[in-house]
Amino acid sequence: MKIIINKSDYLNKRIDLVVPLIDSSFSRSQVQKLIKDGLVKVNDVNVKANYLVKLKDVITIETKKESKLKGENIPLDIIYEDKDLLVINKQRGLVVHPGSGNHEHTLVTALIYCIKDLSSIDPTRPGIVHRIDKDTSGLLVVAKNNVAHRALAKQLENHTMHREYQALVKGVIKEDKGRIIAPIGRDKSNPLKMCVDSLKGKEAESSFKVLKRFKDATLVDVKLKQGRTHQIRVHFEYINHPVIGDPLYGRDNRHQVKDGQILHAYKITFTHPSTKKKMSFTSPLPEYFLKALKLFH
Repeated sequence: MKIIINKSDYLNKRIDLVVPLIDSSFSRSQVQKLIKDGLVKVNDVNVKANYLVKLKDVITIETKKESKLKGENIPLDIIYEDKDLLVINKQRGLVVHPGSGNHEHTLVTALIYCIKDLSSIDPTRPGIVHRIDKDTSGLLVVAKNNVAHRALAKQLENHTMHREYQALVKGVIKEDKGRIIAPIGRDKSNPLKMCVDSLKGKEAESSFKVLKRFKDATLVDVKLKQGRTHQIRVHFEYINHPVIGDPLYGRDNRHQVKDGQILHAYKITFTHPSTKKKMSFTSPLPEYFLKALKLFH
């Protein structure tokens, strides 16, 4: 599609802000993703998200990219499905979407195998509105069409989709509840990691309450406001209570659990894109999580 800038209202504003203003079917985060993938051009030239638009600029957006993904017969725990969306209870160890080094055995390839219609806003990640880490289990909402995808993505952007987690973290947290407010950015020393970055990080807030204390661990309920990459894992490392078993963050938190973080997305709440009704789903703690709890009794 093409957008021609012919109103002075848009001049000298960032392109990732202007496009959603002109076409509300796009969210800012979607435009940023398209720009990052090289699918947005201004006057036939690729630009960055901070490009300031000018009068008579011609913005070209290519939203379709051929996908070579193949479906795989991987069992999925689908706890809800209708014509617009699915709610999946993702098993631990399953990558959400293909990426560098992970082209097979993903949630996406499993979805392609068993679901006829999925949203195509990003054909390399059909249906995927949000993600959780490979070794984090729990609930995800998947879009079956582009209208539903955009509506759900807007809720994520506006923080009206709520996700709650349970995590087993190292050490005993004395406070019964608290908030961790610390901006998160990419760790310059390790491209696989995120870190608290007070200068260039994006705002991030995690609220928690203690559910149970053990000898050297604490079971916490965590609510995310933004949902940055690795947010819970980064924030709890930051307050010196890293998630037990986390292979990337924390020290001395892998003695008893070595095969991934003890973190489960147990609840998700959102407004249905078509019915406009509030929907909430929960998932019980999986077996691997319960086994880890027994180690710390």
